[in-house]
Amino acid sequence: MTIALVTDSTSDLNPELCAQHDIVSVPLYVLFDGKMHKDGIDLTPSELFAGLKAGKKTPSTSQPSPAEFAEVYTRALETADQVLSIHISGQLSGTVGSARLAAQDFGDRVTVLDTGSVSMGLGMRVLRADELRRAGRSVPEIVAELEQVGKQADIRFTVDTLEFLRINGRIGGAQALLGGLLSIKPILVVKNGRVDSGGRVRGHKKAMQDIVDHTRKYVTSHGGARVAFLSTVGGEAYVEEVRAGLAGVEFRDMGNHGIGAVVGTHTGPGTTGVTLEPL
Repeated sequence: MTIALVTDSTSDLNPELCAQHDIVSVPLYVLFDGKMHKDGIDLTPSELFAGLKAGKKTPSTSQPSPAEFAEVYTRALETADQVLSIHISGQLSGTVGSARLAAQDFGDRVTVLDTGSVSMGLGMRVLRADELRRAGRSVPEIVAELEQVGKQADIRFTVDTLEFLRINGRIGGAQALLGGLLSIKPILVVKNGRVDSGGRVRGHKKAMQDIVDHTRKYVTSHGGARVAFLSTVGGEAYVEEVRAGLAGVEFRDMGNHGIGAVVGTHTGPGTTGVTLEPL
């Protein structure tokens, strides 16, 4: 039995990775500068933040339509027996809702999974699904393992400002961090499907150290881990600081991943973090 994997662009899996692992990524949309752009196709994060720096209005985002998912599923089922469609938290986007509406027309041939996560929290789940399907696992078996992994997975990151999350209404339980002193850096997590507060520290150096310490603790407590490093434009050098702090720690390195325009719209430039999963 062959399984096609579908995800969405908030997984932050670049086109090369998707092609390498035979994954179809359905783009979300960014409304920016009076135009609707497909995430990762018509608008790059660099273009987005350059426009914002030039004074253009903060963009908004929207999910693909059920019709777009239906078209992807129809094409996939021409060569596959089943489709497993893996998506961003339903509390952060209506994307999974669109996917579920489309799936209703395909019976049990399409299974839709809400990961309760975003960015490489979603992306690593999709990559694991690819490993499992190549190992001959069935869709129910893959879903069960991904759900179990999700209970132990972790995302920890910091942003230069909470303003982007506030404007776009994605701040969740981190609302309490608003109004802090300029030197305070928020530590954020994805918890119960939404962005929540992981604490606050004073200054950039302590924020990076918090991410390093948390990663070390996670790797130790799980007897190893998969670790993906995340950043938006302006955060790439910060990732290298985190990597330097993890010298001597053994983990499965899932690489550096740039956060795309949709997720970047909500986090802003200079975002840095890690996604952690058990082996």
